Amino acid sequence: MIPALSASPPVEQTSPDTRCRILATAERFFREIGYQKTTVADIAKTLRMSPANVYRFFDSKKAINEAVVARLIGEVEARIAAIADRPNLAAEVRLREVIVFLHRDAVGRFTGHPRMHEMVEAAMSESWDVCRHHVDRITAVLERVIADGVMRGEFAVEDPAVAARCVHTAIVRFCHPVLVVQCPEDFVPALDAMIAFLMGGLKAGRTTPGAS
Repeated sequence: MIPALSASPPVEQTSPDTRCRILATAERFFREIGYQKTTVADIAKTLRMSPANVYRFFDSKKAINEAVVARLIGEVEARIAAIADRPNLAAEVRLREVIVFLHRDAVGRFTGHPRMHEMVEAAMSESWDVCRHHVDRITAVLERVIADGVMRGEFAVEDPAVAARCVHTAIVRFCHPVLVVQCPEDFVPALDAMIAFLMGGLKAGRTTPGAS
């Protein structure tokens, strides 16, 4: 058994915030001792409750892990959605900022907390729905920006949805939480070069104002 982290004072086990406290404690354990070593008993002991009470809120350890992942990636989704919706910015600028943010977040979040990779790798190997939905939501944000760029005359693509999937596939190497840590020096081409290439592809065939 892994020693519990410093325990919180006793609290009412049926309080509305119990679920949030379970997730916060689970995330602390994932960061500090790793996903594989964390047990429901560890989480329960730190919260001064029984494992059975934890199972009242989450029916399995997997459910806890999924909820922790969902909370982490939800923060990312909110940030890129905010970038995508920034007013008075060209679509190219917003798309570039979304890609750069995804890359920096993956590098910063996971290189700073290497034990979190156990949780991410488990999530991806088990094909959790939360991860699949995350991919879909990122693609939807990319599509929204690209479609706006088409409407503004910045991009020239027939199907923004297809273009968004292509862009997302192209940047996976720079944003995948496992790849950015396991192969940090293997970014070939560099991110800036990849972004420039993608922007060129999105603009290909665009009619330049004033051109004959």
